[in-house]
Amino acid sequence: MILILDIGNTNIKTAVFEGSALIKSWRISTNTSYTSDEYGILMTNMFRHAGLATEAISGIMISSVVPSINFTIEHMCHDYFKLEPHFVGPGLKTGINILYENPKELGSDRICNAVAAYALYGAPTIFIDFGTATSFGAIAGNGNFLGGCILTGVRLAREAVVSGTSKLPHFELNLPDKVIGRTTIINLQSGLLYGYVGQVSYLVERMKQEMGESKVTVVATGGFASAIAEQSEAIEHVEPLLTLKGVRMIYEKNYV
Repeated sequence: MILILDIGNTNIKTAVFEGSALIKSWRISTNTSYTSDEYGILMTNMFRHAGLATEAISGIMISSVVPSINFTIEHMCHDYFKLEPHFVGPGLKTGINILYENPKELGSDRICNAVAAYALYGAPTIFIDFGTATSFGAIAGNGNFLGGCILTGVRLAREAVVSGTSKLPHFELNLPDKVIGRTTIINLQSGLLYGYVGQVSYLVERMKQEMGESKVTVVATGGFASAIAEQSEAIEHVEPLLTLKGVRMIYEKNYV
């Protein structure tokens, strides 16, 4: 079995795979103040609760967009799994051609999303990851990763509008039934969430035009993927573990 970690700015998504089969997945908070022992205790407790043995893990692959935590996680892997983890980065085989002007700028999570989207849905494909920031990526019909765009994530947008104003209250990210709200809370929910649906639909349409492809598959992942997909005709598929699956695929291309 292999252990896969996707370290994001808000959460660390973790999964155990046996070949391509998912055995178990978890989500824990990203906390740069945690020590390797604190993360190790969290991980071993999760394994114990799932009836899994840390000794059964034969390899570890990590995608991280939080460099400051990598040393801590690496030591956790040494101490609690007795393994040297591999990190997604330059020089690894991915199976796709990245056309970024400087490929080293491309976040490892977006590389993993591109690999998984291409493997699972073919090409041309657009993938959307609703994380702390929301990122879009375009894969051409020949499998080339063309690039994409990034916008503020839903939660980050909420915090900006609340912290940047004097009277607007904190609000839950619940989608109201109507766009026209009769309370300030519903106005905020409607404007942010339905506005986000509109952003997604517009950006997908513009990307399709620029790609010049006749039929483009659109797949979404991340915390708000399902909620946005329910309202947006632009999104055809929701793949909650897209990034983790991409990390696993890169591990298999390089270390199996």
